[in-house]
Order: sequence, then C-alpha cells, then structure tokens
Amino acid sequence: MRLEHSKELLWSYVEPERVDVLKSFFKTRKGEYAENDKFLGVRVPKVRRVARKSKDLVEADIVELLKSEWHEERLLGLMIIDRRFRFAKPDKKKYWVDFYLENLYAVNNWDLVDLSADKILGEYVLLDATYEKKMVEFAKSFNLWHRRIAIVATLALMKRRRSDLTYKIALILLRDKEDLIQKAVGWMLREAGKRVNDAELIEFLREHKAVMPRTMLRYAIERLSEEVKVELMSKNL
Repeated sequence: MRLEHSKELLWSYVEPERVDVLKSFFKTRKGEYAENDKFLGVRVPKVRRVARKSKDLVEADIVELLKSEWHEERLLGLMIIDRRFRFAKPDKKKYWVDFYLENLYAVNNWDLVDLSADKILGEYVLLDATYEKKMVEFAKSFNLWHRRIAIVATLALMKRRRSDLTYKIALILLRDKEDLIQKAVGWMLREAGKRVNDAELIEFLREHKAVMPRTMLRYAIERLSEEVKVELMSKNL
C-alpha cells in the first residue's frame, strides 16, 4: 500500500463528531500542553488497522506521517515504527529504535508517548542496556514528553519483573511539577508493585511520601490495602 492509499484508508474512518471531545480531552486550547493539535476523530483500533496494512511504506513515507499536523497521522507513523521494530530481526532492531529516537518531535502528546515508549525504547533496553542512559537523560530533560517517555518506557522492563530502572527514574522525577508526569510516575510505581513486588513499592513510598506530589502518591497506592493507603496518605512522618 502506497502512502496516499494509507492516508485515504485512515481518513475513511474519520468521525467528525468526536473531534471536539478529543480537542478538549487532549488539551489543545491556547496555553495548554497540546495547543493547536488537530484531530480527525479516528479511533485507535482503526489507526492500528491501517498500520497493519501499510507494510510497503518506506522510511520517507513514515517521516511524512510523523511530520503531519494531524494527530492520527502521527500516531499511524508511530504504530508503523512499532510494527517494524517488533518484527525486525534482532540485529535490525537498533535501526528502528534509533529511527524512533530521531523523530521524537512527533511524540508530542501523552497518548503518543503511552502507545510507543515501552513498545520501542523500553523493549530495546532489554536487548541493549546501554540505552538505559538515554532514558535517564530523558528523565532530566526540559521536554515534558521526553520525561514521560523515560518513565513509561520502564513498563517493558516491569513486564519481565525488573523494577530497578522504574525506581531510579521515579527518583529523578519525584518533585516534577507537571501533572502529566506526576500521573505517569504514580502509574508506573503502581505497576512496579503489581508486577514485581508490593513490599518494595511500599518501602519506596514510605521513604519518599513527604516530598512526593499527592497526585503521584494517589496513583501509586491505588491497588494497595485501605490500611496501607491511610498510612501512606498521612502527613505524619
């Protein structure tokens, strides 16, 4: 399928009645984090369907999608990278993770982060531990989306029962002022408890709850017992 055909198929799934809801949900008004982002109203499963059919697109086509003003076209580009990475032979995966990292300008909303970071960067860290340094660098970035990529990418490691990098990056982001980072860190800490070790999570939260934003803490404790929640939400040290 050529690029114009991929775009035509994507646009055939447009639902105009969803656009205003998406613009509000993803904060596109002046001064908000996704100011001026534009939506077609295509649902994620439909974008994924187009990605599966876009096997013949070359790298230049993918870059054109990533540079699009339309949110769903950028998402399509990222899903194609994900598929190329996932089905690549081990010695070719580096090419696709580097391609992803070179085009991070396109990963500029939280859903674009959450649908790509762990599937590409996080998965590659399991093959090449030197890329952990990139995740730590991203955690220290001024770029909101790079910081979210850093923490969300650790989900891939936790699926293999590794939480060390999650806690390392959470410490870097512990005092982050951005709501989207606080929620992402809390979410990944919650996953660390669920997928790896609850006792380790509780110990971490006890040690750092005094400086942790309340939003982050609330997300982190969601699945713990009521007794532990009360203790951790207490302001007494």
